[in-house]
Amino acid sequence: MLNKGLRVKNWKKIKEDLILFLKTEVEKTGLKKVTVGLSGGLDSAVVAVLCKEAFGDNLNCVLMPSQFSSQSSTDHAIELCEKFNIKYEIISIEPMVSGFIKNMDEDKLRIGNFSARMRMAVLYDVSSREKSLVVGTSNRSELLLGYGTIFGDIACAINPIGEIYKSDEFEFARILGVPDSILNKVPSADLWEGQSDEAELGHSYKEMDDLLKVMIDENKSKDELLELGFEEEFIDKINYRVKANAFKGKLPTIAKIRWSY
Repeated sequence: MLNKGLRVKNWKKIKEDLILFLKTEVEKTGLKKVTVGLSGGLDSAVVAVLCKEAFGDNLNCVLMPSQFSSQSSTDHAIELCEKFNIKYEIISIEPMVSGFIKNMDEDKLRIGNFSARMRMAVLYDVSSREKSLVVGTSNRSELLLGYGTIFGDIACAINPIGEIYKSDEFEFARILGVPDSILNKVPSADLWEGQSDEAELGHSYKEMDDLLKVMIDENKSKDELLELGFEEEFIDKINYRVKANAFKGKLPTIAKIRWSY
């Protein structure tokens, strides 16, 4: 397998374009402020740095730990805010999760999805208070694979990194100056103790992104993918996941009514 998905990335130009995108889209709404949920992970760190450059003190970040969050996630989020002089507040979702968790039979996935939706509820309430726009933090890998909670972490008004693959994002984050503590940690939604994105997905982001770049971006057929050296089982698994989760990236389908019966 040679040069799968190889592309030259001008991160300086991409950064300029994304900052312009943020300013333009927020201006269209008549608002001046943005709100970002900061997890202590790579995606929200990249978005927060971009928003800081675009909006300065009109950025407000919200840290929303639960009883299942690691202390390091909060520590890393605060470290980022202090480095870039970003305003932040901490709002625990523990009371909300505790109030409902007794109905979940210790189902980690259900608890994780509920936690993600509680965070988004808090984020939108803060954005209402601040008269601001919620900026999303889901990367292209997550969006294509459906690795996110609908009406949870996927929800947002605008998203500056939805076209950036996770495996490429590390390079961009280094250029932006994201701290090593965030760059070097294992990707995790931090929805329960020991949770790991790649362990749940069954493959590394690099492996999945290499396939997605040629399967989706270059629209290669299955035969072409096999010729490139990808395993058939891997192709089928990722292709199924992309198709099965496509609904998460769409607005609800509304029934069409023919009024002239």
